[in-house]
Order: sequence, then C-alpha cells, then structure tokens
Amino acid sequence: MTPEGYHRFTVPQAEVEQIVGSRPAVMELQGNIGPSGTWSDLAMDPSGTDYPTQVGILEPGLYYYQYTATFEDRTKKSFRNPSTEVAVTSHPTWNTFFVPGPQVQWMSDVANGGDVAELAYDSPVADDERTTLVWTPPGYDAERADAYPVLYLLADGTQSAQEWAELGRAPQVLDNLAAEGRLADMVVVMADVRGADPRTELLDGVVAAARDAYNVADDAAGQAVAGIGDGAHHALTVLRTDPGVFGEVGSFSGRLTGSISATTAREINEGTDRLRVYVGNVLDPAYNQTHDLLRTLERAGVDHEFDGVDPDSGGTWDTWREGLRDFASRVFQDDAGHGPREGHRPLDEKYTPPATGSITTPHVDDDGIVTFETGTQFADAKDVTVWANWAPNGAWFRVPMTKVGDRWRLSMGPLDGFYYYRYVVDGVDVKDPEDKVNTLTGVSPLFVPGETDRMLADVPADERGEVSVLTYDSKVANEERKAYVWTPKGYDPNRAEPYPVLYLNHGGGQNYGDWVEVGRAPQILDNYMRDGAIVPMVVVMGNGNSPDFPAELMENLAPAARAQYNIADDAAGQAIAGLSMGAMNTLNTWLTRPGQFGWMGAFSGGLFFNTPQFDPAAVNAETRLARVYTGDKTDFTYQATMDLLNLLETNGIHHEFAGVTQGPHGFDVWSKNLVDLLPRLFRDPQTTQGVELRAVVPEGEDGVLALSVADDGSGVTLDGPQNTGTALRFRGQLPTVTVTDSRSVTQAGVTGWAVTGQAYSFDSGSRLLDAKHLGWTPRIETPRAGLVAGDARATALDGGEGLVVPGRLASATPEGRVGSATIGADLVLDVPVDTRPGEYTGTLSLSLFPVD
Repeated sequence: MTPEGYHRFTVPQAEVEQIVGSRPAVMELQGNIGPSGTWSDLAMDPSGTDYPTQVGILEPGLYYYQYTATFEDRTKKSFRNPSTEVAVTSHPTWNTFFVPGPQVQWMSDVANGGDVAELAYDSPVADDERTTLVWTPPGYDAERADAYPVLYLLADGTQSAQEWAELGRAPQVLDNLAAEGRLADMVVVMADVRGADPRTELLDGVVAAARDAYNVADDAAGQAVAGIGDGAHHALTVLRTDPGVFGEVGSFSGRLTGSISATTAREINEGTDRLRVYVGNVLDPAYNQTHDLLRTLERAGVDHEFDGVDPDSGGTWDTWREGLRDFASRVFQDDAGHGPREGHRPLDEKYTPPATGSITTPHVDDDGIVTFETGTQFADAKDVTVWANWAPNGAWFRVPMTKVGDRWRLSMGPLDGFYYYRYVVDGVDVKDPEDKVNTLTGVSPLFVPGETDRMLADVPADERGEVSVLTYDSKVANEERKAYVWTPKGYDPNRAEPYPVLYLNHGGGQNYGDWVEVGRAPQILDNYMRDGAIVPMVVVMGNGNSPDFPAELMENLAPAARAQYNIADDAAGQAIAGLSMGAMNTLNTWLTRPGQFGWMGAFSGGLFFNTPQFDPAAVNAETRLARVYTGDKTDFTYQATMDLLNLLETNGIHHEFAGVTQGPHGFDVWSKNLVDLLPRLFRDPQTTQGVELRAVVPEGEDGVLALSVADDGSGVTLDGPQNTGTALRFRGQLPTVTVTDSRSVTQAGVTGWAVTGQAYSFDSGSRLLDAKHLGWTPRIETPRAGLVAGDARATALDGGEGLVVPGRLASATPEGRVGSATIGADLVLDVPVDTRPGEYTGTLSLSLFPVD
C-alpha cells in the first residue's frame, strides 16, 4: 500500500506468460473492488517488465481478487497472485487482503482470541472423510462440568466450510464479540453438509463428531444452527423435520420449499427460542425466496424474527458477515432483543426487475439499484462490460455484463451520485447507442439520487438557468464555432449593471460540451443559485482547441459573447478557469493578458510546455483571486501543479492553493473544484471575512484532538474528544457574527441578506482533512421576525457533506433585515479515530450578500 492509501498490484510479464501459456492481449485485476462490492475489472497495462495497476483509496473491509488474462480470441484464463498460497479453498484463483479501519474493527484480528482447528469425521452419507472448522472461545475448558452451547454454521452449496473463515472472517467476528462481552461462552462449528442427504450429514455426521471431540451441549437449549443459501435451506428443513433439536435457527439468504402444518408449527414454537431471518437487497438471488419464506412462516403461525432487508449489499459476504455478527451476538442470550437492525427495511413484496427489452437507458429504482441493458446489436459479442467512473475516487472500472438472449444485462448497486459510462464490446469502447442526452462527448450520463453529490443533481425545471448555444466566427481557427452559455434564472438582458462572466475551459481531447455533459456545470450553478450562495453570473464554455488560445478567447469568443449577452468586460467582472489543458490555457491568458481577468481558477494543470513572459506586478494589480487545484498523486498533472505553485511563489504572484482534491485526473475532481471556486467569485472583499481554524492531533495521545477557532487571535478550544466508534468528535462555538443593516428602503429595495460559510481543507503539511469533516448548527442570538438561522450541516462521518459546500448561517427577509443581528453556531469536527498526529490549519470563510 502506498503512503496515500492506494493498493498497488504488480505481476512480472514473464511470469504471466509462463502461467497462462502465451502473451495475453489484455491483463486485468478482477475483484470485489467496485461500488457496493461489485465484481469489477481494472486494466493492468504493461510497463517495463511488469503488469502494474493500483486501486484506492479503498473503504475498510475484506477484498478478494484474481488476475485474468484475455487473449485475442477473447478467451480468458484467471490465476491467483503467484507469490501467495491459496487463500480461498472454494476459489483457488482468489487472493484476499484486508483494509483495516474503525468501521471494520469488529472483524479485525484480536490478540489472544479463540482457537480455530480442523475436525475430520467420516461422512455417514458420502462414505468419505470430511472436515469442519471449529472455533473455541478463549479459555475453553474441555473438562468443564457444564457443556458449552454450540452454534453450527452451514456453508452454501458452492462454498466450503473453510469459507466461513476465509471470506466470512468468522473467527475474527467471534473474537471481537467475545472481547466486547457480547458473546455467550460457546463453541462454533463451521461445516458443509451438501450432498444426497444433508439432514443425516448434519445430525449424524457433523453434530455427532462435534460432540465426540468437544465439550458441547446436546440439548435444544444449547444448540443453534444457521446457514447461507443452501445451508440455510438445510437448517430450515431440519427445523421442520426435527423441531426441538436446535433451540435457535438463523437463515442467511435462505429458502424453505413446501408448507408447514399447524402441528409442526406448534412443535417448532414449543421447541425453538429464536428463528431469525436475514437477506440482502434486491440483488440477493434469495430476495424473493426470502419473501416467500416469511409469508410461509406467517401463514403457519411460526414465531420468527426478521432482521429486515440489508440495503447496502446483496447475496455477498458483506451481507452474511454482518448477519453472522448479529446472530452470534443473540444466540444463547436471554435479553438479545427481537427487532431488525437500524436502517434495515421491510420485505412486503417481491422484486420484479425491468423486463428484458424494456430498458433503453439505465433503469434506476428507488433504492439506487441500477440496471443496464444493451440492444441486440451486440448479440454476437463474446464479452461486454460497462466502463464507468465508479471506482474509488472516480477512477474507471469495467463491470462485466451477463448475456440474456440477444442482449447483455447488468444490475448493480446501490449507487449514489453522478457517473458517466460507456460500453466495452469485445475490448472496443462503444458509446451507449440509446443515449440521446450526451451528443458531443463519448460517454453517457447516469445520475442516481441519494445522499451524495447534491450539487450535481437537477433542480426543478422552473428553478433552472438556461443553457443556450452561442455561434460565432473564429478568425484564429478560420471556421464557425459554438459555445455553451449558462445564464442564471431571472437573467435580465437589459439590466443596467452587466453580469459578471466566467469563461470556463475544457481539457485536451474534449470540446465545449464536456462541462455541460460530463462536468455538470449547469447543475452546480443551478443548485448554487437556488441556495443563494453565488453571485448571479453568466458562464461561457467555449471551444479551447486552438493554436492560439488567448487570441481565440479575447479576439473572437469574448467579443461574440459580449455582443449577445449582458456581461462585463473589465477585470472585476471577468473570471477565467479551466481543467488540464484548459488550466494551461487559463494560466497563459491570465498571465499574458494582465488586467483582463480579476478571478482565476486552474484545475489539474500547469504551464506544461513553456513558461510565458509576464509582469508579476501587472498580474497582481488586477487579480482579486487566483486559486489553484490538483488531484492527488494519481493525477498525472500533480507535479506540474506543484511546479506552478513554485513558479507563482518565486515570482511573488498572489495566489491560493486549495490543497489536494482526493482523486485522479477526471471530472470527479474537477466538478468538486468548480463547486469550491464558484462561491468565491465576484465577492466584495469588504463583505467577506475569514475565521482561522486550527486542529491539533497530539503525538502519542491516541487521536486526542483540540480545535481553536478565532477571529481576533484569542482562539476557542473545543470540548472533547468523544470517541463515537468511527470518529473523534470535538465541539465548540463559532465566534459571534454580527450583521448590521442600516440601508434605506430606497437603497435596499425588496432585498434581504444572507450569510454563508464555507470551510477550506485542514492542512498539516503532510496530510489533508477535507472540509467535509467540519459541520455546524447555526442559531440566532437576537431573534426577531424575518430573521432565520440556516439549516444544520452534518459532517461527512455523520452522514452529511460538511461545509465543503457553502452552508447558510442565517438570512433575513426585508422585514427582518434592518438593525443589528447577532448570529452564532455550534461547531462540530469529526475526524477518523486514526487521524495522523499533527497540527492542522484551515479557514472558515463567511460571506454576506443581499438576496431577493
């Protein structure tokens, strides 16, 4: 793993050829590394003598992967990491790795935990020797007078008994529960009972062998059984055929065929203390079977508990592992409770996926499950994948589709946010033929409403600005060209004061459509206008593919835009920004045309090819804001941005560095950069004040955190920390903010005012804490009619977006604006419990502006 948190994978090319027999056309890393644990493919392009790749930054959890070689005829061969032993018995080509973190502490290794041993026995059904895994608790006493209660865990039909430990991490789950005091003092046996007679295999094979080898109970009160899939079916079947043998039964993604008679139901209720049912979301193949199981139990009057639908995953080990943790903490406990876990959903009806042939563009259900389906044009293809920016940090992963008739289909999720995708058909990129929305770019849009990326969502139609096309003649390119122009809702072409204008530039290999079709610039602008968080402006997105960009912009595009739109032509009213090549063009124009642009933003770009001649004093004279952004070290322009910062510093050019935006060279980074830049443009410095924030993580104090907030140098220290399990939480108060409005009615008209706040990242010099970790709860200290506190903003670790996007501190209507208003806010800083020690500094920027 790299210091930044990326996981690197490397396989020597010679070793690959030796394993697969020849040189492959394509090498890929495949694993559960996609969104919501989706099995995904990541290219391993040859470099030197190796096939390298990297993935990250990954959420904490258990991952499994393999290497796959694809040949010219599209045949494939998979193999495990050649330098390791077999990690998963039932999948010998898989390897595993564990990413630790507070969220998965419950499945991490525990010192001095229980023991795991293999138990061999003669199968009474198959007439061969089989093995189970047996976990015994710390301090297990084979001679103890009271036999230990025992839980039998049964594998699915395609699994081995070892998979409970290899992918389920059952020993770690049990060790952590025991260490927390949440586990009965019991023995756990992990087994596989598939075959001609699972009941006999379980009762006369596994159970009998466990009793012979271990000091375990043989009565119902001391015996529990649970299983996955087929294993759950076997457990439920034994519950029906042999009620009273197991006092507690658990079903993970299970089923039960047939009905239950009234007599059997009474026997089950009399002999069973707990029957608990678990299932994943609609992607769990057992989802509808679990619905039927629940209805069967209800009709028969069998007492049972339903844990609810796990919304986060389907029929995977992520679902079953968490189910095991819940079930194991309940068995043999008198006060374990009976309801579902928090956030789980009812299962009132079966799931019906979109019918084959009914989807033209991706179908998104209410829970964020997305279904893709191609037309029949790829009927003869050997493999089709969906390639999109849904990997961690916006990288691109391919997710394999399954052939259904003459079409290819994929369901995955839950997803949340904005993505852009294309198909890959037998190794060739193909834009979705059914996409009628994106016509200028080679990708198609997919927006899934949810808790993230609010700024990228469409606002209601009647609250949107207008996107129009500006056509103009380019004397530089000697052709007719087009640009997209966004004007805000309520744009007045006859307004006395021209609107400020932002010239927003695309990158290399792109065109004027990318910021609209991929970067979601109109949605970001619409959301900000709806929030009243930006100065109303016009945004011009032109064609930056030009041999002389400054001339193209200043002599062709800008004059054409001014001729058609009511926009400014002075430095105070003109801004310029761009990404990658567009950042280079932005920088060149800003530096070589001093006095033209008072506001500048450069996203993932530097002066790649040469440094122009410029006058630092002239540049500084008219520049109000110059803000530089970069992705992390996976952004190939990272070093160019660092060189740019050094150049600006050396020449004394006033600028700000926004810090590192986590992610590679892509629109996930650049859209966040635009979100950060827009509220800073065209602000009157007299109505904007910064509050310095400092966060200190002391050495050797296990993540203890202190925060000072000050606008007068005195500082405020937050109380805490409170360890919430996944975060260190500190609390404090924003220094008092006073707004005085003495404008006359003639001066103010029908406007009120609003104060917003936006945080910068906290920087320790070697580590960034994103502004999403800071939240607030505003309050009015001097209440009166027409004066309203803004909404609370939760931190990212508490399910919100923090103050990375401006939040409203307070607002006043025309009725409430006059006089002095005193405003405060409760601040909360949530940081991961493993935050690296150091002093972190940042700024909370407060802005005051009039609003209608």
